[in-house]
Amino acid sequence: MPQEPEDFEVNPSHDLDMVTLFSSDAHDAEMEANSIHALLEANDIPSIVVGTPAIPSLEFQVQVPQARLEEAKKVVAEAKEAGPRAAAEAERGTEEGDS
Repeated sequence: MPQEPEDFEVNPSHDLDMVTLFSSDAHDAEMEANSIHALLEANDIPSIVVGTPAIPSLEFQVQVPQARLEEAKKVVAEAKEAGPRAAAEAERGTEEGDS
């Protein structure tokens, strides 16, 4: 006998709608989208990567909940400002912590 679906409340707010934070069809778009996605996830900002390597002419996007868009923009801007040196320092710190 099939189970009855549970009653749940639907949130009609648009705060949870996914909006595009990053979009590119450049040759390295997939790599950049995955890097941004990893950065956001590391900062507890949910995100998804939209795109497929099977059709390289289509763009890649990183989408975040609308309510977290400004926070996500800030995290990405801070990472770009810190540059590769900060990434290398963070990686070194991770390697030192593993030993």
